Amino acid sequence: MRKLMLIALAAAVAVPAPAQVQTSRPQPAPMSNRTPAPRDIPFPGTLTINVDATDTARAVFRVRQTIPVGGPGPLTLLYPEWLPGNHAPRGPISSIAGLKVTANGRPVAWRRDPADVFAFHVDVPSGARELAVEFQHLSPTEPNQGRIVMTPAMLNVQFEKMSLYPAGYFVRNIPIQASVTYPAGWQAATSLDVASRRGDRVTYKPVSYETLVDSPIFAGRYFRKEALGHNVNLNVFADRPEDLAAKPEQIAAHRRLVDQTMKLYGAKHFDEYEFLVALSEELGDIGLEHLRSSENGHERTYFTEWDKGSAGRDLLAHEFNHSWNGKYRRGADLWTPTYSEPMGNTLLWLYEGQTQFWGNVLSARSGMMPKEDVMGELARNAAFLDTVPGRSWRPLIDTTFDPIVGARRPKAWGSWHRGEDYYGEGMLIWLDVDSIIRERTGGRRSIDDFARAFFGVNPGDEGVLTYRFEDIVSTLNAIAPYDWASYLRQRVEQTGAAPLDWVRRAGYRLIYRDTPTPYFAAREKARSIVDLTYTLGITIGKEGEISGVAWDSPLFNEGVTGGTKIVAVNGRAYSADDLKGAITAAKGGKTPIQLLVKKGPLYRTIALPYHGGLRYPVLEKVGTGPSSLDALLAPLP
Repeated sequence: MRKLMLIALAAAVAVPAPAQVQTSRPQPAPMSNRTPAPRDIPFPGTLTINVDATDTARAVFRVRQTIPVGGPGPLTLLYPEWLPGNHAPRGPISSIAGLKVTANGRPVAWRRDPADVFAFHVDVPSGARELAVEFQHLSPTEPNQGRIVMTPAMLNVQFEKMSLYPAGYFVRNIPIQASVTYPAGWQAATSLDVASRRGDRVTYKPVSYETLVDSPIFAGRYFRKEALGHNVNLNVFADRPEDLAAKPEQIAAHRRLVDQTMKLYGAKHFDEYEFLVALSEELGDIGLEHLRSSENGHERTYFTEWDKGSAGRDLLAHEFNHSWNGKYRRGADLWTPTYSEPMGNTLLWLYEGQTQFWGNVLSARSGMMPKEDVMGELARNAAFLDTVPGRSWRPLIDTTFDPIVGARRPKAWGSWHRGEDYYGEGMLIWLDVDSIIRERTGGRRSIDDFARAFFGVNPGDEGVLTYRFEDIVSTLNAIAPYDWASYLRQRVEQTGAAPLDWVRRAGYRLIYRDTPTPYFAAREKARSIVDLTYTLGITIGKEGEISGVAWDSPLFNEGVTGGTKIVAVNGRAYSADDLKGAITAAKGGKTPIQLLVKKGPLYRTIALPYHGGLRYPVLEKVGTGPSSLDALLAPLP
């Protein structure tokens, strides 16, 4: 044994040491930031921007700007990156082409900053008093390139996507005057005030660059305008003239929406407000807030099929509420002095969550949506958040980063990953808050009091009033003393069950029936899907293709993913009715549902052991007494 050990030791000693290999070890190259920091000082001069929006065949906007300069030397021009209302860096910098800079008619070289591709550096030559900047904004021509903003019948000018601004100043301190040349005979609507018209070119009065970015334009061939009272106007553009045929009672509902909102807040922060509405199959869909206007997209049938379902008709109420919640009052970490600084989203559960809440509540109060439909949406949202498995690991506060992290791209497993749930779950929080206030004050106070105290302040102030978490808590405590800080932190920052106590407090219960509510069915039709979220955990698009599968749902457990096509059900070619019939027939039994599915070139048969029947969420009233939810949805006198 000792001899073997000596041999092994000798062999180990004889092994040569590894050769020393030379490895290059670079150090990072310095990358300096040449962009000057913004200062809260006046900009010396007024910029101009001229947009030629007549090339509807190619969807090209041609832009000319003049930018005053204070003398020779370095100047940085910025393209907006962090866009208000997008909650993320969404500036389409790649859409800018043909950039030319001149001074006194001579070219001036520009160079993009290697550390910030949204910044362009130029050296202003001696004797120059202004720079002339020209470029084209090449807007999308196909939906897979981005949102369509120009069609043969209408267009949408968003100045943040087709302008540059000088670095070194708060954008509220940079004056600018805009003019737009429209296609011949078209009409335009915007919250900007007109200074002059010459043919198809409209020049608007000077405003700050911040206000210009917050003042989009809709223009089109077919247009209708209705005054809604309180200096609020409804501006509707359509693909075809017959789509503008609104009935008096439909316009009356819009007037009631404005009136109910004004009664809620008791004060406004605009001199005039413009609803910009596109009824189109061609212009890209949108819902975007501004202080004095909003951009809204609806189907062509918005008016002509008004009685066939109200799904999505809370959009105008939602965006209108943003004039108070999000535009005038804004989370302190979300306000920035320019569009280059990252925006903080941590208070979006108030910004978007309470706006989602009021969008539905005011739609019911005004009759924009039948109360039963709003109840159907509340039930659907409650059921979704009650069953979404991602709540077990990802708190609501983390979903406020999703516009940045997820960039609004499709997710393979959305129910597990979660998305921008600060909208829907935020709404549930404020439903719960309202029920607590009513319960603790014996019905004398409600969330209406919070809305007026928090948002309906400083009438006529068109600036921005920021807030922090502590401001929310103190306002709630002034209305109904409670440990609101602990309550909100638990709901926002911790995982666990969805906030559904409001259902019980309101005198209702969340149940599931085997037939959908009219609202649920209308929503399925509007989205062109079969929604079996609460049955099999799936949604199905055209021709049986599964568009979404819930994590840990019956088909998830069978290895089914989005993009799988259901070919046959129990030996019969797929149809939505046959699938629902098979689910109904299997309820309470033991025989599995036979599915033939296809993913790519591969087929397989699934024996699905599901016997729970069809499940559609409903809020069912308990007893016959008064309900705080009914009181919440009732119109203000």
